[in-house]
Amino acid sequence: MQGRYEQQLKKGVLEMLVLKLLKNEEKYGYQLISQLKQKSGGMFTLKEGTLYPILYRLEDDGLVLSRWSQPKGKETSRKYYGITEEGKIKLLELNALWKDFSGEVTKIMEEDT
Repeated sequence: MQGRYEQQLKKGVLEMLVLKLLKNEEKYGYQLISQLKQKSGGMFTLKEGTLYPILYRLEDDGLVLSRWSQPKGKETSRKYYGITEEGKIKLLELNALWKDFSGEVTKIMEEDT
C-alpha cells in the first residue's frame, strides 16, 4: 500500500528534477537515471519507460531540446537532452512552487492537533 502513495508523491516532482539535472549540461537518458538514483540515495530509481515519456513531454512543451550525438569509433550515437531558456524559467517557477507547497505540507504535518 505504501508503494502506491510513494509513487504518487514522486510522480509530481519528476519533471522538475529532470529539468534541474539538465540545468548546467546536456545529458542522455542513462545519465539522468543514474544521477537521479545517486543524488536521491536510491529514492528515485527510474526505468526508461518512466523517464522517456517525461523527456518527450518536456520537449513537446518547449522546455527541453534533444539532439543525436555523432558516434566515435565503436561508440553508438546517443540522444542528448538539454534545457531551453523557457525550461530554465519554468524550473525557477517550479522550484518556487515546490518550496511553498512543501513548506505548507510540512507545517500541517508537524502540527500537534
